[in-house]
Amino acid sequence: MNFTDIVRKPIDPAHVLSLIGDDQDGASLLFLGVVRDHNDGRSVGGVRYDTYEEMAARVLSEIVEEAATTAGTDRVVAVHRIGDLKVGEVSVAIAVSSPHRAEAYEASRYIIEEIKKRLPVWKKERYNDGAEEWVEGRTPGAAPTPDAATAPHRATQTPQGDES
Repeated sequence: MNFTDIVRKPIDPAHVLSLIGDDQDGASLLFLGVVRDHNDGRSVGGVRYDTYEEMAARVLSEIVEEAATTAGTDRVVAVHRIGDLKVGEVSVAIAVSSPHRAEAYEASRYIIEEIKKRLPVWKKERYNDGAEEWVEGRTPGAAPTPDAATAPHRATQTPQGDES
């Protein structure tokens, strides 16, 4: 059964992986997006993810269902963390199991790329020099930011940048 969640607590990769798999599967794949220590030449100390949770939950579920349908499996999990994260912490976990590896890889890749495009999650980077900045992470036409005063809407947006 497919599973999605938007969480505020650390993501346990072993738990996410335990939610997939079946005797008929020859492939189980786990992808972790991790907060890295740099972006665009700046030293990053951490990030904050904000979202409209109800909308994010719905969109994440839609993305997972699309990937599962295409891959021909119902063993797909995607979990996205919100709130304050430190360098090295998992911001997103995607797990897929399927009879063959190609479908698992394709489903996982589809999910992370669609998260980048469609999931209403906004990222503020905290730099080691004390500055903070909302960074691009959504595509044009996406839902407005949670608070225009603190997270200005951007006309053009690029990937969030912390997940590989």
